[in-house]
Amino acid sequence: MHPVTDEVTRRIEARSRDTRADYLERMEAARQAGPGRGKLSCANWAHAFAASPDGDKQRMRDPTAPNIAIVSAYNDMLSAHQPYERFPDLLRQAAHEVGATAQYAGGVPAMCDGVTQGRPGMELSLFSRDVIAMATAVALTHDAFDAGLYLGICDKIVPGLFIGAAAFGHLPAIFVPSGPMTSGISNAEKARVRALYAEGKATRDELLDSEMKSYHGPGTCTFYGTANSNQMMMEMTGLHLPGAAFVSPNTPLRDALTAAAPKRAVAIRDGANDYTPFSAVVDAKSMVNAIAGLLATGGSTNHTLHILAMGRAAGIQITWEDFHDLSHVTPLIARVYPNGSEDVNAFHAAGGMAFVTRTLLDHGLVHEDVRTVAGAGLRRYTQEPFLDDGKLVWRDGPAVSLNRDILRPADDPFEAEGGMRVLTGTLGRGVIKTSAVKPENRIIEAPALVFDDQDALLAAHARGELNRDFIAVVRFQGPKANGMPELHSLTPPLGVQLDRGFRVALVTDGRMSGASGKVPAAIHMTPEAAAGGPLAYVCDGDLLRLDAEAGTLEIQVEPAALMARERAKAPRSAPGYGRELFGWMRHAVGPADAGACALFEVA
Repeated sequence: MHPVTDEVTRRIEARSRDTRADYLERMEAARQAGPGRGKLSCANWAHAFAASPDGDKQRMRDPTAPNIAIVSAYNDMLSAHQPYERFPDLLRQAAHEVGATAQYAGGVPAMCDGVTQGRPGMELSLFSRDVIAMATAVALTHDAFDAGLYLGICDKIVPGLFIGAAAFGHLPAIFVPSGPMTSGISNAEKARVRALYAEGKATRDELLDSEMKSYHGPGTCTFYGTANSNQMMMEMTGLHLPGAAFVSPNTPLRDALTAAAPKRAVAIRDGANDYTPFSAVVDAKSMVNAIAGLLATGGSTNHTLHILAMGRAAGIQITWEDFHDLSHVTPLIARVYPNGSEDVNAFHAAGGMAFVTRTLLDHGLVHEDVRTVAGAGLRRYTQEPFLDDGKLVWRDGPAVSLNRDILRPADDPFEAEGGMRVLTGTLGRGVIKTSAVKPENRIIEAPALVFDDQDALLAAHARGELNRDFIAVVRFQGPKANGMPELHSLTPPLGVQLDRGFRVALVTDGRMSGASGKVPAAIHMTPEAAAGGPLAYVCDGDLLRLDAEAGTLEIQVEPAALMARERAKAPRSAPGYGRELFGWMRHAVGPADAGACALFEVA
């Protein structure tokens, strides 16, 4: 192991000793209790399969017969989740083939961040993760299952399912993806039209036509944002079947992988020879593997929130400093849009997750000695799935990159570091993703332009007021203020100013996006402005310095003088779009550097 990777893992284990022990003790107690169906009254248990086919009813009369839960985030609104409409039938049939039953135990909400970007609904996006976790628990609390299959892909959905699965960590858990949509127009063309529209040089019809050619069919959006980062992460933690992440939907191979999931779940249930519960798969080592994979591939900044909350659900205490230190030794080995020109399909064709896993293992940057749902250590994930005369098989993946413009080995990377860093200074703490930011744009000193919401910045751009060097401070966007929306709609106008030759950056207590790109953005700033953080005291014209290389973010005002200013008041949280139902979450939520989660108390 690389000594830094080993040291970070050891300190996570030491930091988590008490909480992890408590978690494992609770999971063992749940295991010893056994599935509740064996203890239910006949009336209770009959309710559980009253609508099942006769064959299933006969199996389910036996309380020891395996029964697998399906928890799905299916809906028609998300292209990535639309293929899940047909998955339950595939899963039930496959379960029957190994003498088991599978039941659709419950659905969880799944909102599309691509639809809600820049809209009021985005204020519910991050909190939907916690709702999904609770909905997963509701589905599983019938206590009738031997394992869980979790159908979800996109931004908050996989983390929410993960947190819910962790609450039932005595059960095996397999995450079942649907895969990416086929490639549409080039990312360069999509970005070109967006920039023209931001400058008023393209019509809305032209922009919509371009976007429809990009987002054109079923499957995950093909840029490397949070959704595809989720899929990478499920591979690195060993919760996918090997190579499942990036096989397109509605193909024979995708269907074969889907059918293999319940069969494997039956094989690793309690009472089988290879019992492998979620709580054994997810530990400090597998979470470090997930972080390393994120850094090596230039993945989503949203996971500096999600991984903290996911780890906490399993008793694992992870901090931003763990990301920071691992980033210094984990090389950037992938260039996938927005960090490169090609999409995840090209990444998969170049060697994909099998190659990434192999080169990280070979250079001691991830742990091989972990449990996985595949029944072996992480080395198993250097293999790729294929169909051989209709039968699902795995073969060794490529040992060399098939396209060095997209994917490189760890000893010849695009950059020596992973490009995700912690920023500290007089404006608080935040994170920045530098992998898509040119080196000459990683240090900027400029006057602040302060906005209390993203619409104000967009209006200033429309009025032509941003043609200058500036650092935009967009505050009152943290979890307590308004749920911490992504501010991805700010990327095009800020990018236009950068392209015009101005020195531009963003500082915010909100989120940017898994698709954050070339504009340097200090995000997730904490303490947030609504909690009295320093951003609440910044004024237009204050000189700010963002140094992503040194990891600092400073205001050229003495701290005492800054805090002596009158504090800006947070705008009242607006009603409508369901936002009034989430007031308790805004009050209960923890800070960004603890995962921005409303489900766990933060000391």
